[in-house]
Amino acid sequence: MTESIPEDRPSPGSAAVIETDPDTSSPSSSAVVRRTPGVSDVSVAYLSALGGEPVWARTTDGLRLRLPMRRWLGYADAVHPADEVLIGRCDGPTIDIGCGPGRLVAELVTRGIRAVGIDTDATAVAVSRWRGAPALHRDVFDPMPASGRWRYALLADGNIGIGGDPVRLLRRTRELLAPQGIAIVEFASPGTGLRTHRIRLETGGWTGSWFAWAQVGADEAATLAAHAGMRVVSTATADGRHIGWLARASGGRE
Repeated sequence: MTESIPEDRPSPGSAAVIETDPDTSSPSSSAVVRRTPGVSDVSVAYLSALGGEPVWARTTDGLRLRLPMRRWLGYADAVHPADEVLIGRCDGPTIDIGCGPGRLVAELVTRGIRAVGIDTDATAVAVSRWRGAPALHRDVFDPMPASGRWRYALLADGNIGIGGDPVRLLRRTRELLAPQGIAIVEFASPGTGLRTHRIRLETGGWTGSWFAWAQVGADEAATLAAHAGMRVVSTATADGRHIGWLARASGGRE
């Protein structure tokens, strides 16, 4: 693990949490940023949440779910006990896939763990770096530093659904890990099954574009892992969130 990740990372121990909401007396954050060329849908969602607006995800069948943006943004009053379960065993180099605003990476850095997040959204990466979490603006399928040498890879907050193809994503995660590495994956509730669908982000005054996503129930973890050449070594449930630790399967497919 000798590669720089990234060059502009802040010093360890500088992690920050957001203590209070910003002033929300100005016009709707989403109404402002949606008119800015080049701003991604995810950026609109994060900037809207920073302005105090609720954000939802809607599926093509009409289901609308309010997203836990305050937790993802790292507000001090929204810390969830499952976050400690997710990172509590990380005692070596860790990559957070789809790190968002970097709350988990920031906490690992404060504990002296070498960690980096990756995300395709520029706003998320900027917030990550602001709070002291090293982050790279890139896709998980792009070239990565220290590929094949990470001790842990996080797929938190349902990020096993990125791209709508959990098997492909988990195979890629396996490639990033060292031979004895562990993927730490947050799954949906048992009974969810393995669903691939299209979703979009929404606020009170803005609607994003449809994109592919997937959900994998905790009871499907072993099946998913087997298709990706991995195996489930342990599981845990923390206040309604379901987490699995996956390792390379002996003789697993390449």
